Amino acid sequence: MRAFDLAIVAVFLVGTPLLGIWLGGKQRSSTDYFVGSRNIPWWAVTFSVVATETSTLTVISVPTVAYLGNITYLQLAVGYLIGRVIVAFVLLPRYYAGNLVSAYGFLGKRFGNGMQGTASVTFLLTRLLADGVRLFATAIPVKVMFGAFGLDLPYWFIVAAIALISVIYTYLGGIRAVVWVDVIQMGIYILGAIAAVFVLAGKLPEGWLSNAADEGKFQFFDFTSNVVTNQYAFFTAVICGALFAMASHGADQLMVQRLLACRTVKDSQKAVIASGFVVFIQFALFLFIGTMLWSFFNGASPESMGMSTGDELFPTFIVEQLPPGLSGLLVAGILAAAMSTISSSLNSLSTSTISDIYQRFTKRTLSDESILKQAKLWTLIWAGVFVIFASLFTSTDQPVVELGLTIQSYTYGALLGAFLLGILVKRARQGDGIIAFLCTIAVSAVFALFIRFTEDGEQVPLAFPLFVPLGVAVTLIVGGLLSLRHPKPDPENADPRAAGSSMK
Repeated sequence: MRAFDLAIVAVFLVGTPLLGIWLGGKQRSSTDYFVGSRNIPWWAVTFSVVATETSTLTVISVPTVAYLGNITYLQLAVGYLIGRVIVAFVLLPRYYAGNLVSAYGFLGKRFGNGMQGTASVTFLLTRLLADGVRLFATAIPVKVMFGAFGLDLPYWFIVAAIALISVIYTYLGGIRAVVWVDVIQMGIYILGAIAAVFVLAGKLPEGWLSNAADEGKFQFFDFTSNVVTNQYAFFTAVICGALFAMASHGADQLMVQRLLACRTVKDSQKAVIASGFVVFIQFALFLFIGTMLWSFFNGASPESMGMSTGDELFPTFIVEQLPPGLSGLLVAGILAAAMSTISSSLNSLSTSTISDIYQRFTKRTLSDESILKQAKLWTLIWAGVFVIFASLFTSTDQPVVELGLTIQSYTYGALLGAFLLGILVKRARQGDGIIAFLCTIAVSAVFALFIRFTEDGEQVPLAFPLFVPLGVAVTLIVGGLLSLRHPKPDPENADPRAAGSSMK
């Protein structure tokens, strides 16, 4: 039976790069490689955005959140939808007006090369750390499954194999291959999740739904928790979640690059808003699975069942309880979720490296053919670096979905703050923006490493969604105060960069 499951996984692993190469077609220019010549349908971009942000964290870790608590996590999805609507009408029109392939190109036009490079480097480091967590998370169910078959594969081997397969079709097919494979991969893991719901429903006793409701497992809103330390308190989840989504989908090249591949700005707006509704439904599906698992395991702690972490709950059920074939399909779905994120990261890291750093700071005029070659070379380089970073995350005491979001939140405030500073504060110059950006990173680091709050007698850190509004506030305050040194620009013909392209 396990051989049948492994065969399904093997077919998926071999077929995915071949399918990606076929769907991507020949890359004739750097624009083709970076944004698919801006000719990808909005609905495909919608599913690509969802698949990219979903990753393995949602598939295996969101059920853990519901298992250990309730569905208040779904409040984040409400905030995410609000944030995407703002991105659609505030940031996306500016990116399309500038004909950009990178979100940070806006900062380059508004402030100068220094600000663009600073934001890009921050994005590169954030993606490596956050997606390193995602890549590690994928190895958890794969290791469990192969262990059931008698094969004890090390995490580094699994991580390297996933990265290798992802880089093949990303290297050869560019963003077009990434997007279309994302659409197919999302279909695989959603199909597997729905199948798991039906299997679970057949294994649960009568009255499990009412028992779960009586235990508060379906609590949606949380108006009572501490908004400073609990990421699922209503204000923290919805309001701060909206700011988090503005940063992730408006200031993170990983998502913006997909949105820039749409044919028009209106298509891009439809794609990002529609993705918010799809994410809400998807979160609800995996949280419901977590609640069903709680009933199936009678609420037992993961440790009492011999699990080293709560994130092994769903993978263990997949391997031990699902029928042959379906188990392999769901593991393939988990791999699909991971590969969609990794391939997207590789493409966006390559794009940002070339357009935001290499071309800007070398000041070399490259032919389009040379840019395309450089982009593909950096895709390979970043794949190797990814494997190294993923090896840093071999254990964690919290659900990996929370860890991944926490890492991103440390820098998202500075990134979003830089964009808002450029839009809202007309006097701000490049020096003001860079100083404010670095101050924000420093303040976030202090809160992350040293500031703790007392809750129920324990010392706990600031809730991760609050790092974004904290960062935005610091950036706007510091940048705004520094900008007062400069005269107000003439709205008719003044270029804000003219007086501030240096740090003086």
